[in-house]
Amino acid sequence: MSDVVDSQTRSRMMSGIKGKNTKPELTVRSALHGMGFRFRLHRKDLPGRPDVILPRYRAVILINGCFWHGHMCSLFKWPKTREDFWRKKILGNAKRDQRNQSMLIEKHWRVCVIWECELRSQPPEKIEKLMKQLAEWIEGEGELVEFPEPSQNSQK
Repeated sequence: MSDVVDSQTRSRMMSGIKGKNTKPELTVRSALHGMGFRFRLHRKDLPGRPDVILPRYRAVILINGCFWHGHMCSLFKWPKTREDFWRKKILGNAKRDQRNQSMLIEKHWRVCVIWECELRSQPPEKIEKLMKQLAEWIEGEGELVEFPEPSQNSQK
């Protein structure tokens, strides 16, 4: 099946996708700030340049887009064009994510992964509940947490 737009249009569309300061990131950062947490962004000296770094708690938060990081949820669908390219790209991203998480843990950082599907088009009360869980994790002692929890992921 061929693409519904020409290659120049597709290229322009793909280049417009942001890697930093995405809507999910801004949602999490705004909520954290409102709860009194202070943090740093995208530290280059940490593996994977985590989206949010809370040095006081030795914690990092990775906010992943479901498509780009291969989260098998309702927001993810394998592309029908250039299937080999996309499979290699997305699986490579997922492998790199795992490697970066392992390196962060080895460096004694606590890691939280928040998937786009947990934030996108959710009612305010669900996002508020998630942010409370996140705050509990930050102030707690857990090494690694993922939202949604892997068992809640319908297609995995």
